[in-house]
Amino acid sequence: MAKGDAYDVKDLKLAPEGKLKIEWAEQQMPVLRNIRERFAIDKPLKGIRLATCLHITSETANLLITLKAGGAQVVANASNPLSTQDSVAASLVKDFNIPTFAIKGEDSKTYYSHLNAVLDFRPNITMDDGADLVHMLHTKRTDQLSEIMGSSEETTTGVIRLKAMEKEGALRLPVVAVNDSDTKHLFDNRYGTGQSTIDGILRATNILLAGKTFVVAGYGWCGRGVAMRAKGMGANTIVVEVDSVRALEAAMDGYRVMTMEEAVKVGDIFVSATGNKHVISLKHIEKMKSGAIIANAGHFDVEIDMSGLEKLKTKKRNIRFSLDEYTLPSKKRIYVLGEGRLVNLAAAEGHPAEVMDMSFANQALAAEFILENKGKLENKVYVLPENIDKEVALLKLLSMGITIDKLSKEQKTYLSSWNEGTA
Repeated sequence: MAKGDAYDVKDLKLAPEGKLKIEWAEQQMPVLRNIRERFAIDKPLKGIRLATCLHITSETANLLITLKAGGAQVVANASNPLSTQDSVAASLVKDFNIPTFAIKGEDSKTYYSHLNAVLDFRPNITMDDGADLVHMLHTKRTDQLSEIMGSSEETTTGVIRLKAMEKEGALRLPVVAVNDSDTKHLFDNRYGTGQSTIDGILRATNILLAGKTFVVAGYGWCGRGVAMRAKGMGANTIVVEVDSVRALEAAMDGYRVMTMEEAVKVGDIFVSATGNKHVISLKHIEKMKSGAIIANAGHFDVEIDMSGLEKLKTKKRNIRFSLDEYTLPSKKRIYVLGEGRLVNLAAAEGHPAEVMDMSFANQALAAEFILENKGKLENKVYVLPENIDKEVALLKLLSMGITIDKLSKEQKTYLSSWNEGTA
């Protein structure tokens, strides 16, 4: 472990490998590159101290470099113990002078010490994957709340937590829900989670999906993406939902829809993508057939009842990287991927850079938005203005060599009027 006052990473000697990964990801992130070039000239974040709790990957590194180019003093820690790319963490410290606190596989005590370490930098703006920095500011470090202009949140799970805080009147700083931007959840959640979740499952198991019965819990944007990719690879896909509209949509999209009680009797692979707790409960696990595979595509490791499974098991073996076998009293064998944590990052490398390009463009612009609106925002959860969303989408289209039409003056007038009807 390489440790100093301004960082805690596994080994600084890994930096060359990490720098190459960062450079490769940067080639696939033209929107963020465009923003970084502007930031380098305008310095919109000059003098701001910015703390982030994000997955430490090569894509995230490019966001941090962009924020620093904009003039911010940036410090980072990992938002998930299994998602950290140690070589990237080392490169951030050694090559880019960005204080980083992240070690793959770190225990809970180390994780919380890292949260405290980034908050010790006394940030003015925070960025979260899961709202842990905001939570700590509201529980353990309330004295710092007056120093915070605002925060941004990138995950569905985090936004759920923050909206619950707002509803209860507990939220004491403004938050931009980057996850709610169309150029984030319509693409990152659907195409990013869809592809990377399947990638994680295949890397951990090397199984054939064609012909398997694949159960997806949740048909939000993440669940839609996972179901779409599983179906596309030949799996017989089932959707489990609690929302009647989403369940109806899944049925109309051609999936079988049923309760988890029914699905556990026939499923071969189970993926939870809801942001909720114990979606796959111990009762469900006990009813699964021997050989069933379970994975989690939600941010926190609460969607599968792992503590209950640990207590119930009679035997546990690590079969492959990110693949654990649990033997139950019934002699059934159940396989859990990535310790029940976010499988696309625990067992693979997370979303492709092309998708994170838009998500991190929104994060960078959210920091600029918070600073530009300092003192004007209430203690609420905000969505980035539509014009920012449209700007990100347009930049992405241009990078893909795609141009689109524009409304004519006559068309704009027609859409904004009411007095022209059927001739």
